[in-house]
Amino acid sequence: MVLVLFAFLAIAGCEGTETREQVDDVVKELTGKKDIDRMDQMKKDINKAAQQQADRFKKTDESADEK
Repeated sequence: MVLVLFAFLAIAGCEGTETREQVDDVVKELTGKKDIDRMDQMKKDINKAAQQQADRFKKTDESADEK
């Protein structure tokens, strides 16, 4: 009975700790989730940069037409 109590406390005590976060991080790394998240962020960044570049070009083109 005491062994069961200690096992329960050990498992319950791990939740929310730094160790648990490290385990979750390793699982995400091994399953490829982190890579997918990085790629999705990269896509968003590239799309944002392309949109900003298009906006700059449009403003430059408009100002050239005014002259």
